[in-house]
Amino acid sequence: MTSSLSVAHATIHLADSTQKTNNFLVPNATFIVELVSVLLIMAFLGKYVVPRLTKALGERQAIIDKQMTDAEETAKQLAEAKSSYEQALNEARAEAAQIRESARAEAQRSLEELRAAAQEESARIVARGEEQLARQRSSIVRELRAEIGTLAVELSEKIVEQRLADDAQVRATVDAFIAGLDSAASAGAAGSPS
Repeated sequence: MTSSLSVAHATIHLADSTQKTNNFLVPNATFIVELVSVLLIMAFLGKYVVPRLTKALGERQAIIDKQMTDAEETAKQLAEAKSSYEQALNEARAEAAQIRESARAEAQRSLEELRAAAQEESARIVARGEEQLARQRSSIVRELRAEIGTLAVELSEKIVEQRLADDAQVRATVDAFIAGLDSAASAGAAGSPS
């Protein structure tokens, strides 16, 4: 029984030794090598890669910050430019309204001046026409008086040449004389300029 006991004990001891080597909680040489490898990789990354990444990220962040400040400054400039534009537009509108009002006043003044000049010209033309008509009238009256005088002398000569005893003949001569005067007056009125 001792031998079976010793075999059992040896089996237990062998099982214990295999359990000791297979225990995942106890570090073995592979674990230590892997741990050292990971630590070396982390040290390498920490010394060479992370500073470069941090520097690149810092530069990128600085560029982004600069772009943000530039965008804010551009927005301010845009707002100022828009304000200036609106102010200039309002001034231009006010100036345009003033120019339109000035142009209307100038047009009204020019219209009144032209109207006054036209009335003066019309009055001058009417006055000249009246003067011309008065001269023509006096000229026609003088001509008619001279002609009437001549005709009266001719009529008297005809009457004297005829016999005074024949009353019908004298009346016919006077009627012919008056008809000649009427036709001469009609021809003179038609021939005179209006």
